[in-house]
Amino acid sequence: MRRALLVLALCLAAGAAGAQTSKIKGGRPAWAELTVEQQHTLAPLKADWESLEPDRRRKWIGIAKRYPRMTPQEQERVQRRMQAWAKLTPEQRRQARENYKRIAKVPPEERGKLGEQWAEYQALPPNERQNLAPPQTPAKKKK
Repeated sequence: MRRALLVLALCLAAGAAGAQTSKIKGGRPAWAELTVEQQHTLAPLKADWESLEPDRRRKWIGIAKRYPRMTPQEQERVQRRMQAWAKLTPEQRRQARENYKRIAKVPPEERGKLGEQWAEYQALPPNERQNLAPPQTPAKKKK
C-alpha cells in the first residue's frame, strides 16, 4: 500500500512537471487565459500574442501586473509604446532589441548625451532626417 502511494505521488509529480513544461513549450498563457485586466492592458498586442515567445509573454504580463500602480502618465506612455511596438515588423523589433542592448551598455553620462542628440534629430523636419539616414543597401541574395 505504501509503495502504491509512493508510485502515485511520483506519477502526479511527473505529470505536474510535464504540464508545467508543456505550458512553457506551448507558449502559454494563451490570450484567452489572461485575466480581463491583463487583456485590457495588453490589448495592443492581442493580434500578435499567439506568436510571441514565452519569455516575451512573461515580460508583457509583468508590465500588466505593474500597470495599475503606474501614474496616469506612465500608463499613457506604456500604451503608446505598446501600440508602436505592435506596428513594428519582426525585423524592426529585432533591431529595436539590439539597439536597446547596445544603448544599455553605454555609460549613463554618455546616454544622457545620446538622449539629447536623439531629441535634436526628432525635432528635424522629415526630409532632413531622411537625408541623415544611412543609405539602404539591397539585401544580398543567397546562392
